[in-house]
Amino acid sequence: MFVRSTVLAFVVGTSMAFAPSGQTRSNTQLQMSQMDDRRSFVTKTGSAAAAAALATATTTVAPQAASAAASTQWTAVDLPFTDTLYDIDFDTENHGYLVGSRGSFAETNDGGVTWEARSFSNLDAEEEVTYRFTVSSFTEGEGWVLGKPTLMLHTKDSGKTWERIPLSPKLPGEPTSITCLGPGKAEMTTSSGAIYVTENAGRNWKAQVKETIDATLNRISSSGVSGASYFTGNIINQVRDNDGAYLAVSSRGNFFLTWEPGNDFWIPHNRGTPRRIQNMGFVDGDIKKGVWMTLNGGKLLICNDSTSLSADTFDFKEANIKTGGYGLTDVAWRNKDEVWAVGGSNTMYISKDGGKNFAFDKSANNIPGNLYNVKFFKEFGNKGFALGSNGLLLRYTG
Repeated sequence: MFVRSTVLAFVVGTSMAFAPSGQTRSNTQLQMSQMDDRRSFVTKTGSAAAAAALATATTTVAPQAASAAASTQWTAVDLPFTDTLYDIDFDTENHGYLVGSRGSFAETNDGGVTWEARSFSNLDAEEEVTYRFTVSSFTEGEGWVLGKPTLMLHTKDSGKTWERIPLSPKLPGEPTSITCLGPGKAEMTTSSGAIYVTENAGRNWKAQVKETIDATLNRISSSGVSGASYFTGNIINQVRDNDGAYLAVSSRGNFFLTWEPGNDFWIPHNRGTPRRIQNMGFVDGDIKKGVWMTLNGGKLLICNDSTSLSADTFDFKEANIKTGGYGLTDVAWRNKDEVWAVGGSNTMYISKDGGKNFAFDKSANNIPGNLYNVKFFKEFGNKGFALGSNGLLLRYTG
């Protein structure tokens, strides 16, 4: 299969995979400026990718708060736009960025209480609004942002100026995640399962995996993993733990894959349930503490044991959570006992026993839309945020 060999040659070839064809890379310097009124014409965004998964829910009635439902512990934050939000990150306790669809980009200097819209001064309104910023990662003033159509931005001065990083058209798949690892260093993944590391601010990238996921699966088509044979799709919901291990879900949700630093290939795993996987992640961001999985129909499974990513099976146990059939899009641990889950129709659930039992939280009960992401920043006072459609940002107030 010559197509496979071409992809493989790109992945395992020289670390200059992302360098431009010429001898000198030409980067674009972008200066951040305050947002003008160009965003005033932008109306409510279309559905995010997670909304498609939520469409599989079987019920049309939102779950009602039980008598023992948790009191509201989240407060809505006013934003200068009403577009779908995709990610949030901080490089200090007070300074951070928020990214979303239709060019939405905002900055905070008070820990997320208030936000100001930002734009790039050398991009006109019509051009910038076509981008969907999906991922942001910041560490001590260094930051990276990914966008669609394919766009990578890098800053060394806490967002005062930005450099546009050119990416090779031969890149296998689209960039899906990037993690800032320190000055000039970052790790990027793609929708085809490629993993790259740069140590010079994106000038060169070194491949960490020897072949793409579809090449691996087709090579081991007798592995017994349901849906893996002749796989030609992409992976979604890639998540990285604190030590660099990854979980990824196939685009159809019929199996998942794992990778750890030092491995040459991704390892596929059966999902162990007839329901499709909607999302996966690490318990408290650490593979040593376990793995969680959400399924279509609002199911949540948790494996609390220290898990080997090379294991054939995972000892998942179903959490007691009554969602009324609405899908769960994300789960996050605030501490070892307090766990939050979010999903369709802006539903929120809290567990006080490490994820065994959940109660409904009515913080966003009267707000239309869907929640897609919930994050806690333990390094910055354990502050928390939940992100959703229609410009919805909730701040944890406890």
